[in-house]
Amino acid sequence: MKCLTKILTFFVVAVFFFACQKEKLNTSSGSALHFSSNLITFDTLFTSIGSPTKNLRVTNQTNENVVISSVRLAGGNQNGFRLNVNGEVSNETFNVQISARDSIFIFIEATLGKTGKSGPLISEDSIIFLVNNVEQKVQLRAWGQDFVLINTNHLKTATWTKERPYLVYNEAVVDSNQTLTIEAGAAVYFHKNAGLMVKGTLKVEGTFEEPIEFKGDRLEMAYSEIPDQWNGIILCSGSHNNVFNYSKIKNANIGLQVGTVEHSGYASVQLANTQIANMSWSGIWAMKSKILAYNCVISNVRYYNTALLLGGDYQFYHTTFANYYNDIASGVRTTETVSISNYLVDTKSGIRYVGDLQAATFGNCIITGNRMNELMISMDAKGGSNYLFDRSLIQVSDTFRIAEADHFKGVIRNVNPRFKSPYNSNFELDTLSIAKDYGKSEYAKWYPADLKNESRISDEGPDLGAYERIEKKN
Repeated sequence: MKCLTKILTFFVVAVFFFACQKEKLNTSSGSALHFSSNLITFDTLFTSIGSPTKNLRVTNQTNENVVISSVRLAGGNQNGFRLNVNGEVSNETFNVQISARDSIFIFIEATLGKTGKSGPLISEDSIIFLVNNVEQKVQLRAWGQDFVLINTNHLKTATWTKERPYLVYNEAVVDSNQTLTIEAGAAVYFHKNAGLMVKGTLKVEGTFEEPIEFKGDRLEMAYSEIPDQWNGIILCSGSHNNVFNYSKIKNANIGLQVGTVEHSGYASVQLANTQIANMSWSGIWAMKSKILAYNCVISNVRYYNTALLLGGDYQFYHTTFANYYNDIASGVRTTETVSISNYLVDTKSGIRYVGDLQAATFGNCIITGNRMNELMISMDAKGGSNYLFDRSLIQVSDTFRIAEADHFKGVIRNVNPRFKSPYNSNFELDTLSIAKDYGKSEYAKWYPADLKNESRISDEGPDLGAYERIEKKN
């Protein structure tokens, strides 16, 4: 019994001793804290609009508890940054304890004030940690940009310039008989669920040196290739003389919808030197409308890369349709890169609408992707079905019929076009590509410069697709 009492007494003393050791505070003047990063940066933010939240992990790497006497922003409330220290929202927090070998999180946000200037601005600050009278710092840096807010439903005739970016916060509508002109170098950003509907006319006048971009307003690098960040651009039936030149449409639900079932008539647009990429539903969704396109790249869409439905008149020359959409979380892609049909079925009512496909011409084009079949043609006998693939490379299944001379002329079937890096969205041709010099000269003479402004009529023959490969001379 006495032995057992001694053992229990020893055990209690040992537990008390080690407990006291665990609670011992670090009073060293050395640097006790370790940070997950010594610099927290925010990509370009729109002034007056709050940033996404970033986090900083602060770790006590010693075997003793550490008390941080204060955590504060050096600039206080002056530079637009805000702190949440381990759950406490304040730009100055006192007596924050971190247990031995433990850590806390600090959450940081920024809202930068407007400057009235056209160019970007930079705001800097630092978080100062005071431990045992020793200061440690983490730098903060944010880039900001003033913008023009478009927060109205109806737009009259106007011109958007490159002086400041435009931020569309909900659906903006270009009214009938009105024209919106967007000048070279302009940038148009869209908030979640925002879009642009055109009942009048849209003139997108980019240049090779100064293209025009349409994309979502999440500017962090992690969002650079994420689809469905905004709704897209809709050209309503009855909207004519629309032009896109040297433009980039990225990361929407539908990049460009041409035509609407609920409106009478048709929409018309010219697409020149335009790239549409990373959509969740469709890159081009056209219905009973008219499109002339050349030097375009339509790529990487979850469902319909390009869908030409309910008839219409479509002319595509030197255009690359490439779908290498590869999002594991969304599942395997089950739809073709290009779908052509002279009818459309309303999934709610079951009504089948039939139109006349006056023309669907693909000259010197590439239609390919990572599926066995990348072309779907479905016609209703009640409507016209005039289509032609001339001197184009097409990825189709072995059972797909391409023998009809009225519809397929000089087609390359089921051959890898050998893009430089298709899964990195580089659709320029490799030196061994079969698409080199295979194009029809007539089409190349109509459009003698490619998407990179290189001549496609100065070598042995024009290449298929939007890019002309220029071989380096020895």
